[in-house]
Amino acid sequence: MYGTDDSMPLTLEPIPFPPSLDASHFQNFGREVKNVHPGDVAQDRSLFHDIEDALYTYDLLLFRDVDLTPEQQHSLVKAFDTSAEQYAHGNDHEKAKKTVLHSYLNTIPRVPQVQVIGHGTVRNHEGIAEVTLKHGHHKTFHKTQIPVIDEEKYGATRFFRWHMDAALYNFEPAKVTALYGLKVPQGPPQVVRYDDGTGDELEVPVGTTTFVSGKVMFDALPKDLKSFAVRARARYAPHPFEWIRDAKAVSTGLGIVSEGAEVPFEDLTEWEEEKRKTYPFLWKNPKTGELHLQVHPMTITDIYVDALPAHIAERKGRYPEGGHIADLKEVRAIMYEIQRPGIAPSLVYPHPWKEKDLVLFHNRGLMHTVVGLFREDQIRLFHQSNLASSDRPEGPNEFDIEKWA
Repeated sequence: MYGTDDSMPLTLEPIPFPPSLDASHFQNFGREVKNVHPGDVAQDRSLFHDIEDALYTYDLLLFRDVDLTPEQQHSLVKAFDTSAEQYAHGNDHEKAKKTVLHSYLNTIPRVPQVQVIGHGTVRNHEGIAEVTLKHGHHKTFHKTQIPVIDEEKYGATRFFRWHMDAALYNFEPAKVTALYGLKVPQGPPQVVRYDDGTGDELEVPVGTTTFVSGKVMFDALPKDLKSFAVRARARYAPHPFEWIRDAKAVSTGLGIVSEGAEVPFEDLTEWEEEKRKTYPFLWKNPKTGELHLQVHPMTITDIYVDALPAHIAERKGRYPEGGHIADLKEVRAIMYEIQRPGIAPSLVYPHPWKEKDLVLFHNRGLMHTVVGLFREDQIRLFHQSNLASSDRPEGPNEFDIEKWA
């Protein structure tokens, strides 16, 4: 229990997990916040510090049945990084028209750091006369597709695109994201098919957002891949979401099929080499010091690996002498080997949205994706806010490398 007011202490309660989740890996994941309105957090620094502590400790906070304005949502996110001004991909959405993100971004005019996302046609909403929201459906982005009859008869679906909220060019990754559900479709559960030869499936609520923990993903790795990850850095493409505009994803939503469909660098919108991003594979939690595996599998182009520390005599494992992996197909194969265990059905948290849920999550510690399919007449209306950070993620230090290499 936290608290700033003896009469109404801030209370944190564990969120319920579905039977599919292996709770042994998630003892410190997810808490419902009670006795606090999220709109009040930014105005009370003592309260904010309690919320900040809780977020970095548990990675995901849930506020239920709250009325929240876009201004309040923006203020809450900004409290985590008071120098941040831009939406995570920038406030100029004209520049996004050539990217895979453009059709999903609908800016609230008076608060450009808050987006309207979801499914269906919405009218007279927060200064927007009319907008048809587009839900990410695998048929628009995956190389292979689930037969329509299986969607209709069995509610079969897929993860759309695993990611953290980050532009990965020019701007630094957001520290936190706030998702606020205003209209949440109801219906029978759907079944996520991995369709990667494993037979893996996961039952999820309709319209869920699914989350995986970068910490759990790292913890799940064998020793040789932990050693690789603690020494590795990911290099991302210039204008990465324009670069993959014509590419197609693998069936799990965890990467791109290598078939040469990426836009050549020379055909991209004008770009600058110094604005390309290179980040460690592992990002350090500012509260717990834990390492979270945070690599965007869609937009990575190169892997740089440092050599094992000189005093380690046994030069075994992956790239013990370090190296630069530039072959795109190999880069993607390595990333899939490293990240696929972390999206196993038992390690995925599918949030069961209710109307007026606010989910605040640690964007530098979790990855997430939209999931599912809707009827034409179903409306899913959400507000999303995150801000390009004023600093870079912190990677492993010398003690982490000594421990894991």
